[in-house]
Amino acid sequence: MRYRRLGGSGLKLSELTLGSWLTFGPRVDEAGARASVRLALEKGVNSFDTAETYADGAAEELLGRAIEGIRRESLVVATKLFWGGPGPNDVGLSRKRIVEGTRGSLRRLRLDYVDLLYCHRPDPDTPIEETVRAMDSVVRSGQALYWGTSEWPASAIEEAYRVAKELGCAPPTMEQSKHHLFARARLDELSPLVERRGLGVTTYSPLAHGLLTGKYEAGIPAGSRLDAFPHLRAGRTDEAVAAARRLGALARELGATPAQLAIAWCLGDRRVSSVIVAATTPEQLRENLEVAERPELDEETLHRIASV
Repeated sequence: MRYRRLGGSGLKLSELTLGSWLTFGPRVDEAGARASVRLALEKGVNSFDTAETYADGAAEELLGRAIEGIRRESLVVATKLFWGGPGPNDVGLSRKRIVEGTRGSLRRLRLDYVDLLYCHRPDPDTPIEETVRAMDSVVRSGQALYWGTSEWPASAIEEAYRVAKELGCAPPTMEQSKHHLFARARLDELSPLVERRGLGVTTYSPLAHGLLTGKYEAGIPAGSRLDAFPHLRAGRTDEAVAAARRLGALARELGATPAQLAIAWCLGDRRVSSVIVAATTPEQLRENLEVAERPELDEETLHRIASV
């Protein structure tokens, strides 16, 4: 396993992070979560990602129990706040929401602090000054070591930096965004912040919800992710399926699986601090994590991928 700095910070993340979205809780039980964490640690993973909204808090609880007893200093644990419940103050990034949401996440994770705390979406109903001050107070209290954003426009992240500087607060350290072969523009939008502000970038959905594995070439299998979550089907166009088929052929030519090629492509972008991977079975997770043991993609292969 290789390790990368989180942007301009001194924190080092394994280049692959174990995620829990749509897995821990919905498809992976406590025994499966423990097995996943154990396998990830064996492969050198030190970074683990979850959110308060994943499985309505069950993902945090499962991750918390799975890492119990592991030396805390060896782990980088991330969670995200925004959707906390049905009440009017259970959603968003007000000071009340951030303070109470942080306490709830720490309770479910069974931790005194998280390493990374993300604002899961921008909140147009809360002044950015309030959000920045609240996140700063969470960092100063030691409940989180770094704070960041997820799926925020670059302009909103820049505004958070400006406000933090004016107020003498801790600025955002990282952004988490979707990034895969069929969704490539986001990192270009963030590039000026990566270069100018030292923004760290963690990315999710490297397999395009399974589309890049080839599993959806002949349709949508019963019980698959696209079957369970219809809103994810929009990306399964004829063009995308044809491209996935060609990428799969290239992967097999290189002695890799389609999933491994897709993840390796994400890792080939040096703007990325860590790529979040997840799986519902140990076999799938092992396959994904073995990307870290393979040589990095060379320029010729990257060019062939780009041509597809």
